[in-house]
Amino acid sequence: MELIDVYIELCDKETEETLSEQNAEFLNKPISYLKQHQNEFLYIESPTFETIKAESLSLELDDVFKTYMVLFGLKVQKKHASTIKTYLNENLHGSEIKNFSAMFSGEDGLWDLNIPIDLMEGFQENMMIEEVLSITINFVSNLLNAIEQNNEN
Repeated sequence: MELIDVYIELCDKETEETLSEQNAEFLNKPISYLKQHQNEFLYIESPTFETIKAESLSLELDDVFKTYMVLFGLKVQKKHASTIKTYLNENLHGSEIKNFSAMFSGEDGLWDLNIPIDLMEGFQENMMIEEVLSITINFVSNLLNAIEQNNEN
């Protein structure tokens, strides 16, 4: 899936200040960039994310677990809690601790999700950021399909 009208910021984790704006070429860098710059996170906006009911995605390396994480707000109702948590438990692979979080924000009316990309099927640390975004979008699309199927039952 190609990202359209992509907007990218490199930000400082501690202050959340924008360090620099990047163009789409930045997506051709390896995801390991975040391991080499652990004080930074990547903030990405694209209308493409509307297909997965999100406005933006942030990518970072978790300080504690040293796993690559994607953070975003998912625009689905609170009532889908069990489907979301079941999907994450069943579809994140690996023997590591499944260090995801899924919390509903009543204030924003969306789910604040924090998911380890390392545990998504197909992830490899030598991938380019664009490839990581692609498997992330696919993972979230499958989550939305699970919610839809559960809703029909």
